[in-house]
Amino acid sequence: MAGIYVHIPFCKQACTYCDFHFSTSMRNKQNVLDALKKEAKMRVDYLGTEPIETLYFGGGTPSLLNAHELTSILKSLRENYNFAHEIEFTYEANPDDLSAEKLNMLVENGVNRLSIGIQSFDDKYLEWMNRAHRSADSVACVKRAHEAGITNISIDLIYGLPNLEISQWKSEIDNALALGVTHISAYCLTVEPATALGFRVRKGTEKPVDDEAASQQFEVLIEKLAAAGFEQYEVSNFAREGFYSKHNTSYWFGIPYLGLGPSAHSFKPAERAWNVANNSRYIQKIEADELPITSENLSLEDQFNEWVMTGLRTKWGLDILGGTQRFKIDLRTGNENLIEKLVQEKKAELNNGIFRLTKRGFFLADGIASEFFLVEENSK
Repeated sequence: MAGIYVHIPFCKQACTYCDFHFSTSMRNKQNVLDALKKEAKMRVDYLGTEPIETLYFGGGTPSLLNAHELTSILKSLRENYNFAHEIEFTYEANPDDLSAEKLNMLVENGVNRLSIGIQSFDDKYLEWMNRAHRSADSVACVKRAHEAGITNISIDLIYGLPNLEISQWKSEIDNALALGVTHISAYCLTVEPATALGFRVRKGTEKPVDDEAASQQFEVLIEKLAAAGFEQYEVSNFAREGFYSKHNTSYWFGIPYLGLGPSAHSFKPAERAWNVANNSRYIQKIEADELPITSENLSLEDQFNEWVMTGLRTKWGLDILGGTQRFKIDLRTGNENLIEKLVQEKKAELNNGIFRLTKRGFFLADGIASEFFLVEENSK
């Protein structure tokens, strides 16, 4: 099996915190979409004969596409790739784009899972983020999505926001649960340097994220969603039974995927590749029949580190024996004291050869994972 990710690099306006590749100018939109369709043909051999079981449109803002633009991209994909009979087709959208007409168009084109960027139900925070929608739009669009027949709906929330009180955060979660969605992705606010928020923090007009407050909000999130029947299957992802994101889960299990469009990443065993994150250069390269790609072969150490990073972020953790057979490296070797310390601090557990993080350890997952990383000099 394999997946395809399509990056639509356009947004109505720039969110203060976002460092994904996008443009608020639609001037080159058609040229980018034409180049994307051509790239799909140029890279037809990347996944071999693997059947495509997941398709994900992200961005940017895919919900800015009109019916003709979406159907033409899908036509190109179906002409060039081997799609399974039934696939998970996820479409990222902003609440203000999801009219009844737009939702019906998405359903007609096979979309069966929505990922809606709600972020907050507090209009004050939405304005602070420079989001185009307001809370009422979020509630209304989810209702319309259900009416259109889409039952697999994920929404995004952000915690760690400035001066966000626990009582406010609990209310945010309650509002999310009241929508009847099947999946919630919740992310801690991150201050990225090349963003408006990053500039404000450096200038001193905004404070950095309060890690202690964010940690408390994370704990509340886990408790309230668990009580409501959601399982935390990855650090930032919670789902009702049967509603894991198949596409994202494939990432964490190392299943190959092809990324199309400016800045899109691709992966297959022992190789990672990414497209240029510039719309004009992307168009120029494709029009010149050149792929706008940088790629790297992953060393055994790189592959091991990726296995550690992705595995420790999930409920499945790391199968130590499986890792040893695959990499000829035992996770425990040289890490006995670290593992014992994490277990004693109740940040991790080691049972039946499976090493996984606890709920307490999840908030520190990336930092913990980095302590197990190998560097080539140390593994020769």
